[in-house]
Amino acid sequence: MNPEKWIHLCIDMQRMFAEGTPWQVAWMPKVFDQVAEVAARFPDRTIFTRFVPPASPEELPGMWRAYYEKWPMMTTAELEPDLVDLVPELKKLVPPAHILDKTTYSPWTGGRLHGALTRQDIGTLVVTGGETDICVLAATLGAIDLGYKVILLKDAVCSTTDQTHDASLELLGNRFSVQVEVISTERWLSLV
Repeated sequence: MNPEKWIHLCIDMQRMFAEGTPWQVAWMPKVFDQVAEVAARFPDRTIFTRFVPPASPEELPGMWRAYYEKWPMMTTAELEPDLVDLVPELKKLVPPAHILDKTTYSPWTGGRLHGALTRQDIGTLVVTGGETDICVLAATLGAIDLGYKVILLKDAVCSTTDQTHDASLELLGNRFSVQVEVISTERWLSLV
């Protein structure tokens, strides 16, 4: 892994989190300009993840089944299919940006992402998106476990609750300070 080689990993900036669904992240508009700026400046270095629900709870094992029994309206059988897509402003960047679909919080499950980054000798991930305390946290912890350096843009990640968002940034910035750098988008862009 070459720490000088980086990609932008943008987590789950999808219509189902931006629009009026039970999973809407009200903060998304507050960070959208920063996310869009990074992605638009570096579309060839951007990977957008999409959290893709199953058609029915029975398609998934264990507690994922129970999760979708709680949220049946968010299965792809009931959800408007276009809501799984990226928000339109980001979707237009694909290609050259790439999309990685995932069925869990972490983009590392299955090994596709790690394999692709290894082939490109990528050592650093610049992370944006949502939610800070769920999918961003899972992506960051997985990256740490695999040996990546993570640059977390604190004003380009969002959540639905202030308390867990703030706690996640504090945890990642303090407890994982060797592997994770938490900085503003403006500061990071000034260094690139």
